[in-house]
Amino acid sequence: MTNEQNSREEKRQFILNRIQEMCYFDDEFLTKCLEEYPIGIELMLRIIMNDNTLVVKEVQVQSVIKNLQGRSIRMDVKTIDLEKKQYDVEMQKADSGAKPKRARYNSSLMDANAILPGDATELLPETYVIFITENDVLEGNLPIYHIDRTIKENGKLFDDKAHIIYVNGEVKDDTPLGRLMQDLSCTDPDEMNYKELADRARYFKKDKEGRQIMSKIMDEIINYEKIEVAERMLNDGEISVDKIAKYLELPVEVVKELADNLQLV
Repeated sequence: MTNEQNSREEKRQFILNRIQEMCYFDDEFLTKCLEEYPIGIELMLRIIMNDNTLVVKEVQVQSVIKNLQGRSIRMDVKTIDLEKKQYDVEMQKADSGAKPKRARYNSSLMDANAILPGDATELLPETYVIFITENDVLEGNLPIYHIDRTIKENGKLFDDKAHIIYVNGEVKDDTPLGRLMQDLSCTDPDEMNYKELADRARYFKKDKEGRQIMSKIMDEIINYEKIEVAERMLNDGEISVDKIAKYLELPVEVVKELADNLQLV
């Protein structure tokens, strides 16, 4: 076997190993598992909302909501149910991605894009921003946190139909929600509790066709990561284009083009 063949085989094995280490908390894995698979998100929402009658009508993964005057957002999973309630479901490994103001901002953009100019505000749908966090971000040692606006003077619900929910991924007890958290952080589909999630994970981890799909995605991610590293090395200015190409196993032409774009050549 030649050095080039060895390198390709090592890369292939590296990608396969990374796939086996992934779980639903990983963006790329979550996206592929829930893409065109409403059963999975429906199961998750039924458990989180404690509503076995909830039916998902529409699912979009990595859905972008544009803000022409400010920062846009990319939702992990945007969902609408049969009652026209809208859900933004965010899976968060890093605590920094689940700060309260992030939830507030997501909620505001959902509202801003929900109705057309001239429509009455009463047409705004009921919305839920749901953060499923790997850690107990709100530090209350609770499995789930429901946040709604209330009238401070009397404690009554303001009832504006905008809700925020945080689900604590640290609580993996023997409840439907706890078992769901076990599944979302589990890397082995054979050890998952819910068939809907296990079947989808098993397809991308153990089925030949599924692994090929995921491998292609991982290959694109690795190449993107290499490009980012190459840009940083070029900006640093201490390593030549040829050496960057060699160290990162990128075509010299690609690194030269990056350097041209950065006006470093």
